[in-house]
Amino acid sequence: MKSIRFAGLFVLLFPLGLAAAGLESVYTELDAKKCKTLSVDKETGDSEQQCPGVAGFKLKVSDGDLRQSVTVVDPQGKEHPLEYWSVISGGFSTLGPKAEWRVEKQGGKLVPKALIVRVNASENPDDPNKKTSYLAVAKLAPAKTCVTAKIPPGPKMNELAREAADAAADRPCLQP
Repeated sequence: MKSIRFAGLFVLLFPLGLAAAGLESVYTELDAKKCKTLSVDKETGDSEQQCPGVAGFKLKVSDGDLRQSVTVVDPQGKEHPLEYWSVISGGFSTLGPKAEWRVEKQGGKLVPKALIVRVNASENPDDPNKKTSYLAVAKLAPAKTCVTAKIPPGPKMNELAREAADAAADRPCLQP
């Protein structure tokens, strides 16, 4: 009887393992020193950098009014703004130094499926130096590239973000 229960549990969990096992992580830089500066407004300090991506994708990091966000540029040059400043946090924000791409290998090539970026937001007006660190998860799909999950600080947040990224294709876009 125990072996039947184990076999049933295995059958139920096996597909979940396959879905997660198909994707892996590739990391690229978001540090302005390692990206190409596209523009700087000398009056306001607003800027835009182009950072490397994966498989023909690039990331544009926008810095405006002390808030940062990312625009995904697909291999065809189409831009997909993720608008972290309205979807993740309206507070002053900075991005983590790296982007994590969840990719699938297809025919020897990497195919990006999702993107994870750390957004450090100042949300406490009484203590602007205190940051809340979120992980923003976006699906990368031809039909719609958008943020699908906002992972709050907590134990195993990196693992939770990867799980959300691996399921992002089937998730709706977060609204501001």
